[in-house]
Parts: sequence; C-alpha cells; structure tokens
Amino acid sequence: MDVLGIIMAGGRGERLYPLTADRAKPAVPFGGKYRIIDFVLSNFVNSGILSIYVLTQFKAQSLLEHLDRGWRPSEFLGEHFITSVPAQMRTGEDWYQGTADSVYQNLYLIERHNPKLVAVFGADHIYRMNIRQMIEEHKATGADVTVAALPVKVEEAASQLGVLEVDNSWRILGFEEKPSQPKAIPREPAYAIGSMGNYIFNTDVLLQALNGGIDYLTPLQDFGHDVIPALLSNQKVYAYDFRKNRIPLPLKGEEPSYWRDLGTIAAYYEANMDLRAVDPCFNLYNQSWPIRTVAYDNPPAKFVFDEAGRRGQAIDSIVGDGTIISGSLVRGSVIGRNVRINSYSLIEDSIIMDRVEIGRSCRIRRAIIDKHNVIPAGSEIGANLARDRERYFVSEDGIVVIPRG
Repeated sequence: MDVLGIIMAGGRGERLYPLTADRAKPAVPFGGKYRIIDFVLSNFVNSGILSIYVLTQFKAQSLLEHLDRGWRPSEFLGEHFITSVPAQMRTGEDWYQGTADSVYQNLYLIERHNPKLVAVFGADHIYRMNIRQMIEEHKATGADVTVAALPVKVEEAASQLGVLEVDNSWRILGFEEKPSQPKAIPREPAYAIGSMGNYIFNTDVLLQALNGGIDYLTPLQDFGHDVIPALLSNQKVYAYDFRKNRIPLPLKGEEPSYWRDLGTIAAYYEANMDLRAVDPCFNLYNQSWPIRTVAYDNPPAKFVFDEAGRRGQAIDSIVGDGTIISGSLVRGSVIGRNVRINSYSLIEDSIIMDRVEIGRSCRIRRAIIDKHNVIPAGSEIGANLARDRERYFVSEDGIVVIPRG
C-alpha cells in the first residue's frame, strides 16, 4: 500500500456548543447539505487515497450513521475502504487523550497494512486540498515528516494557531502554540506559518515515535504539542506551504488557499456565509474537485405563492432539497433540507438546518437554528439580543443559536 489515511474525528468541539451538544464536531451540518467531515474525506478520495480509517470517540452516533450511509466504499472504492474506528481502549483504560494518543491506540491498523506513508489529518476544517501534491513535495525534500502549513499575518498567528519556525528551505526548526511573538517566515516578515494539523509521516518514523522511540517531556497526547517538537532534533521535518496547492479548475472568485478552522460559533457562521456570493471564495459548485456526502431521496426545493399572492423567494442563498418557501423572503442565508418557511416571514443572514419549520410572520436575522425545530408564528429572533439570551444561546459575537430539537 502506498498511502494509508487516518482521519482524527474524535474531538468534543466544546467551543461549537450548543451545535455539539448531541454530536461530534465533524458531524455538525455545513453548507445546507454536508457535514464537516465530508470535506476532508472528499479531499482524500479526490486525491486517490482510498484506504482510510476514521477514528471516532465523543458523541459519535450521528457521525457513524452519516459515514455508514454516505461513505460506503463498495459503491465507489472497489477493494479499498473507509472504516470508522470507535475508541476501544486497546492499550489501557483511558479514552483518547489527544491526536497522537488516538493514533497510538490504533497502531495495529498501520502495522496490519504496512503502508509506505501515513497521512494523518483532522476532520474539523473546510478546504479543498490535493493531498498528492503534498506527498510529492514530501518525497522531493526527502522528509521524514511533512506538516501542512498556512502562512497567516503575524498579528493573527499569535491568537489562532500553533506557529512553525522554519529555515529558508522550510525545514521546521521549532514549534510554539499561540506564541505572543510569532517568528516570521524568512524573507516574508509580515507572515508567520501556522500549522494546519495535517501530517504526512514515513511509516517507520511514525511507528518508532509512537512506540516509545522518543523521550517525551510530558505524557504523549498531541502531534503538534508533543510528537512534532520531539522529532525536530533527529528527523527531517518540513512544512508544506498550502499556498502552492492547486485543484484542477478553480472558478471565478475562489480563494486559492481557502482553509477555515471551524473552532468557534463565529468561525462556523462566517464560513457558511462565505458560500452565499455569486462568485464565492469557496464554491460548492466546482465539480473539478467535488464534495461528496449522503445522497438522500428528497424532491427539489420549491418556491410558491401564498394565498395573498406573495411569492416565496431566496436571494443570495443556498437552499437544500425538499425545502418549500411559501410567500416569504430568504436573503443571504443557508437553508438545509426539508425546511418549511411559511408565509410573511423574513429570514436574513441565517443558517437553518434540516427539518425546521418557520411559522408565519417570523423575523429571523443572524441566527443558527439546528435541526428539528419548530419556530412559532410571529417569532422575532436576532432583533433583541437581551431578550434572545433569556430563551436561547447567544454567542459573544451576537449570533443566536437554537439547539437541535
């Protein structure tokens, strides 16, 4: 086997609460049709990496059902596989203690296949990436480990990311988690290099590192905090500049290195809002690098007149299958599947997930409404945040979130 993929999908996603109250973060819906995990899985499949283990842990039922229904390998992978691996406590009595520990507890899967390379990726981000291009650079540099990295402005790196220090060849010299004074890229003083949390390992190096071949100052938990820093002194560890990565046919307006970490409600909201433009910076309609997901047997969306002759409309919005908008206006929003929006309502700059019913004469703005909710007629959401806080969850950025059900 050339490359084995391991996707770490066990995170709690505590900062995405209440969207993660009943589901793992990778299972959170996105873009009116998808789940967050669909994006990393699509990157692997589109890159021709077709043997993949998905490591799950917290509140995984929704995620497991999605993987079973939407990612059955027999339908398009032939002899390859996409297999979910729940936490099994094979090495002790503890659940996964971090990203590295989750892989350590499943080393037997790597040893079983004995691939040349192991691609260890997270499941929390929205992006398109040809992973084969990263692998080609990994081989060309003679690296033992390659870390996917995204240059960001120095002032942003301090608060958002783990920052890599590199030399002129982008060999990694050091790693700091959210440093107060990030080290800039050589010859690019305005930018620092942020780790994307995605790694390519030579298999022997990964096995040796996780099997006790390195003395760690702290108990082994995370790749970024523990494993990568420990490898710098005796292995060739390089950063891969994500700005180089290209998909076949980018569309007008697409941001070449679009990558969003959906770590907070605000980040999740803004990434969904990125989808609305005529020429969005992340375009779901680009079929040169398709995003796959569950295929449901829903009818098309429908826009109808109400009894007063008002036409249902959606402007600068995404509307999922099976949704009916009757005599209401949806503007700048992301609407999921099988939503019902009744007459005289106005929905603006909001995310409405599957099987929500909006009653008549509602006014909803800058809100996230999770699945299976019924919003009573005449409701106003997002207009008076003080009043909303008495009934709903309101983020620090003033986004109203109504949990599932």
